[in-house]
Amino acid sequence: MSKHSFSSLAGLGNQLALAAIIGMLSYAFVDQLYFGELPCPLCLMQRMGFVIIGFALVLNIRCGAHSAHYGWGIIGGLVGMMVSLRQVLLHVLPGDKGFGATFLELHFYTWAFVAYLGLIAGLAILLMLPNRDVRSRSLFANALIILFIVLVFANLASTLLECGIGPCVDDPVQYDGWIWLRTRFGF
Repeated sequence: MSKHSFSSLAGLGNQLALAAIIGMLSYAFVDQLYFGELPCPLCLMQRMGFVIIGFALVLNIRCGAHSAHYGWGIIGGLVGMMVSLRQVLLHVLPGDKGFGATFLELHFYTWAFVAYLGLIAGLAILLMLPNRDVRSRSLFANALIILFIVLVFANLASTLLECGIGPCVDDPVQYDGWIWLRTRFGF
């Protein structure tokens, strides 16, 4: 078996799920920075749910599959799914245009709900696979893990710049934490 092959179907599934989470977090981050769509507090909590699932997948890839890792991923998915459902229900009234931009005529929080459903189902299927040899040190797995960790820290820094150390505003229009830092330290 070459060092670029996958040791099992579960190993491939864990890495593809992590790649999907990296894609979602990257798209949300690009939307925030390039298009200027600052995430609301519910959006930030949805990102946190994806991060929890991502860390569960990273643990599987680096340490080997364990039911506790899948359990944490499913809990993170359930929490994120409930937050995204809450945001969907906030904007379900006729005439409500929703919050933020749309992609294929659905808002990002609706897509997050769909993604959480898919990820929870995927984690449940991966948990049931008989050969759960998912530990990998391949170049692809290492690149995914490094990219995921960089995205987590970038989102953390962005959230601190947006909200500061206090609660985030409901409809953010500026980076309040950055403004506080500039006025406090003069840069």
